[in-house]
Amino acid sequence: MSNRIYFDNAATTPLDKDVLDAMMPYLTNHFGNPSSIYSYGRESRLAIENARKKVAKILNAHPAEVFFTSGGTESSNTAITAAIRDLGCKHIITSSIEHHATLHTVEYLHHHNHIKLSYVKILPNGHIDLEDLENILSVSKEKCLVTLMHANNEIGNIIDIHAIGNICKKYNAIFHSDTVQTVGHFPFDLRNTPVHFITGAAHKFHGPKGVGMLYINENVKIKPFINGGSQERNMRAGTENLYGIVGFAKALEMATENHEKESTHIKDIKLYMKQALEKNIPNVSFNGDVLGNSLYTILNVSFPKTEKSEMLLFNLDINNICASGGSACTSGADAGSHVIRTINHHPNQVAVRFSFSKNNTKQEVDIVIEKLKELI
Repeated sequence: MSNRIYFDNAATTPLDKDVLDAMMPYLTNHFGNPSSIYSYGRESRLAIENARKKVAKILNAHPAEVFFTSGGTESSNTAITAAIRDLGCKHIITSSIEHHATLHTVEYLHHHNHIKLSYVKILPNGHIDLEDLENILSVSKEKCLVTLMHANNEIGNIIDIHAIGNICKKYNAIFHSDTVQTVGHFPFDLRNTPVHFITGAAHKFHGPKGVGMLYINENVKIKPFINGGSQERNMRAGTENLYGIVGFAKALEMATENHEKESTHIKDIKLYMKQALEKNIPNVSFNGDVLGNSLYTILNVSFPKTEKSEMLLFNLDINNICASGGSACTSGADAGSHVIRTINHHPNQVAVRFSFSKNNTKQEVDIVIEKLKELI
């Protein structure tokens, strides 16, 4: 359907044609198992190690610190579980607006392993209260794991990863950051970032689904989460997702090369839509730190709740407009968004997340605004 307007890029992005082209040979001729010793296998092994070097170079990490996984969820599960099991953390500090890949993992460890769990305060604009974080760390008698996402997938707020990393350093805490919404969207310099674990998922930046990465700082020694073979330097058993890994590296390379141009284009669309909404929809408001420390890809909008607007997402869908109410991961359950509930609990408002990519245009925004005027 060529007339579909896709404004849900924080959920997933379309696979870029150049990424698919880079993957194709490994879906067809170069099918060898990367663990096999004959030439077919060595070709596959080489493709994976070249991808690893490419990703490490872009993120300014060492190739030995980059591990490929099935996605952000597996990466976060691995890091959080290892911090408790292998690194001696007995107290987890997180926030109530994390992605469920983090929240459900820490809740599990809290209940089953009796690990202490604290939630840092959230300011009204959706940012983390850094004073409260330092306060919790300063009184904790146990070694802490701090797990806070770099950018929120629903409202777009970005933390100061260096400030939080330095607070963690001061109290000898392990720091894991879910960077799924920022890897491929912002430059990283991991050599000079005080963080132990970060995560990435190719499908958030025009790569394939089902492949992600976990960065493990070289000073951190953990055991595998998935056991079996010696793949990923004994860190993740199972035959590697060869074409996924090749696609991850290609997508990250393209995102990095075109970062300046594309981020400017996307930010323009976000601001254009914000202004158009303010001009055309009475009593519209925005969630999070929209014009401040925020993703250029996400605009989270609160519409006044009326009989018409309650069915808003459904009606947008009928009109071939894709947007979401919270994160895609919970949209089927329609329990509303745990993030919006935390920062802006107005029962008389309906929150909709619009998220943009390099493929979107201002013309599409105009069409969506016209539709919203009809629907609200």
